[in-house]
Amino acid sequence: MRTGIQSKSMAKGLLPFYLFTLLPLTVGCGSQEKEYDATGTFEATEVTVAAEQSGTLMVFSVDEGDEVALGKEVGLIDTTQIWLKIVQAGAAKEVYQSQKPDMEAQIAATRQQLAKARQDQQRYRELVADGAAPSKMADDATSQVQVLQKQLEAQISSLSTSTNALSKQMAATDVQVSQLRDQLQKCHIVAPIGGTVLEKYAEKGEFVATGKPLFKMADTEQMFIRAYVTSAQLQNIKVGQKATVFADYGDGQKKEYEGTVAWISSRSEFTPKTILTDDERADLVYALKVAFRNDGYVKIGMYGEVRFQ
Repeated sequence: MRTGIQSKSMAKGLLPFYLFTLLPLTVGCGSQEKEYDATGTFEATEVTVAAEQSGTLMVFSVDEGDEVALGKEVGLIDTTQIWLKIVQAGAAKEVYQSQKPDMEAQIAATRQQLAKARQDQQRYRELVADGAAPSKMADDATSQVQVLQKQLEAQISSLSTSTNALSKQMAATDVQVSQLRDQLQKCHIVAPIGGTVLEKYAEKGEFVATGKPLFKMADTEQMFIRAYVTSAQLQNIKVGQKATVFADYGDGQKKEYEGTVAWISSRSEFTPKTILTDDERADLVYALKVAFRNDGYVKIGMYGEVRFQ
């Protein structure tokens, strides 16, 4: 009996000690604050490069994971048929050029006849004035001048029309050549942005049609994190505001980046299931993007955190 009584007494004596020991731990855990204001996933500007011409893929030198600079040529579609059309159009232009009439040479005879007729007209007028010739001779000379003048005008009009038609055909040929050269340029596959090749959809030697996706790349240097905040947080956030971005590698390992709020959605949406906001009780949140410069360690789809300054 004494043993049982002593055990109860000892238990009562130790109870305050246990409470005193656990109290600081409880208080300490309750006072911890989150090191971030929102969480989200990392994204990058992605571009799918497609074929702009049809033909055999003669050269294609990209692989998944390659770093490609802006404007670098990475492939070439067969240009043979387009080049032959350019040569053909050039030959057609030369034909049109050769068909242009030599206006001055063709109207030279009529001009000479007209000049002679005007001389006769003047001479007959003088003779009629002196009474040495009948007036009919002067009238006939004037009529001849008028006829030759109209013939000259008709020749000039006809030759001008022919010349203008051939000039327009030559201009149309120039436009056709410009179109073909544009198609020729589009056979050269270049990177529209600088970044990393994510996926490759074609191989060298394949026949590709216009619009067929060739590869997908992303700008992995200028990246951003898409996070979600509540309306209560939104009132203290604006575009251009500085923020700190944390890349979460797990096991407490994080990497810190300086970022800037680049975009805030103008409409609310329901909280994504994979996102934890500062106020988890809020059903509606606003998406935003924080842009930052990546040093190569952050990957698309990784989870991250944001703390607004």
